[in-house]
Amino acid sequence: MPRLILDESRLHPAVRDTVAQHHRDIVEEVSAAVDANDIVVVGMAQNPSPKKARQLLEAAGLQYRYLEYGSYFNTWRRRNALKLWTGWPTFPMVFVKRQLIGGASDLEKLLASGELKKLLG
Repeated sequence: MPRLILDESRLHPAVRDTVAQHHRDIVEEVSAAVDANDIVVVGMAQNPSPKKARQLLEAAGLQYRYLEYGSYFNTWRRRNALKLWTGWPTFPMVFVKRQLIGGASDLEKLLASGELKKLLG
């Protein structure tokens, strides 16, 4: 089922640029990292789930790129732009071969089933 995204034609012309530019720099930085690396983990300080994802990848001997944006105490507006871009509500955001596979628990399932190895093919 495709996710719902407000069609640009339903945005008033006066706000389209504001919507398009909302923390675009962080989205472009993550997008570039996803394009350049087989595995990318996007997280935040003080959150145990990004740490868990990194530990799972390290235990599996897999190289990855880690991007960290703020903590519970700051940078939430910038991180929110990533949530709007991906549709994923939590951190970490784990990308494999340019595809968002979910968070740490989703990564753990793919590792256990062997599907991650297939994705990395």
